[in-house]
Amino acid sequence: MYKSYLKNESDSQFHAISEPIVDSWIHCEGATLQDLKEISKIIRVDPEDLKDSLDMLEIARIERIENNAVVIYTRYPYMQEVGLYTTPLTIILAKESIVTICPISSTLMQRILNEPSKLATKMRSKFLIHILIRIIQEYNKVVKRVRAEVINQEKDISQVSDAEITELTKKEENLNQCLNSLLPLKKVIEEMLTGRFTILNEEDQESLEDLLHTTAQAEDLCRLSLRIITSLRNSVQIVITNQFNQTIRLLTALTIILNLPTTISSIYGMNISLPFSHSPYAFLFIIGFIVIMLIGAFFFFQRRRWL
Repeated sequence: MYKSYLKNESDSQFHAISEPIVDSWIHCEGATLQDLKEISKIIRVDPEDLKDSLDMLEIARIERIENNAVVIYTRYPYMQEVGLYTTPLTIILAKESIVTICPISSTLMQRILNEPSKLATKMRSKFLIHILIRIIQEYNKVVKRVRAEVINQEKDISQVSDAEITELTKKEENLNQCLNSLLPLKKVIEEMLTGRFTILNEEDQESLEDLLHTTAQAEDLCRLSLRIITSLRNSVQIVITNQFNQTIRLLTALTIILNLPTTISSIYGMNISLPFSHSPYAFLFIIGFIVIMLIGAFFFFQRRRWL
């Protein structure tokens, strides 16, 4: 379902209006094919050109469609336990209005809608840049939060649990999805700076250049965080391998030590003539010999740090 809003520079909040008018903002959350058909009629474009806005896997790109409308596909962070950590947001600069389409409910757009600002719906280029700035800010928040959690986990890798390793894998996937969204978004901003898709004044040009720089910083921070996770994962893998090897050595040493009495006892259980087999002190001799062998084996393995 879509709603229409209007706002002048002097207004502190967006005002909902009953139907779209010139210089209004059309916002659609939980969009359906029927919503796309209705919006396409309002901005006079082919509804087929808007279908990609419902694709949950759509990557950031920019294109021009009929009636000289410009469609910008973006993605912004969307936190959940598993699966996709980013979700699409489509922005359309139409001839008489600006349109935003989200296939799911968008907390980001709700914040933009409710927060006080000096934006005006008729200033479509500035409105677009403002949305892009908020998207990059969201990426920065997510990347910084994940990076802080990873650095905090790095303090004692010898005590990392299975649950923490699973959580580390989720963080890595989260950062990878953020990076995979930032790279094409950076290309979109570079395309916008060429002026081929929208007319930019000097202020808009400077804002986009600053945004491009901020996007590059977010990308670098994301790559750095991924390197930290890779380093932490390798360290954890080394610790786990060492612990596994130590366990194998311990079990091997215990097996050898415990087999010594069994081996000696089994020899003296054979029905053949053996040393001291007829001696009344044979049992004491065997027990003493076993004790000496066990002590020797214990000190041998302890010196080799197997125990």
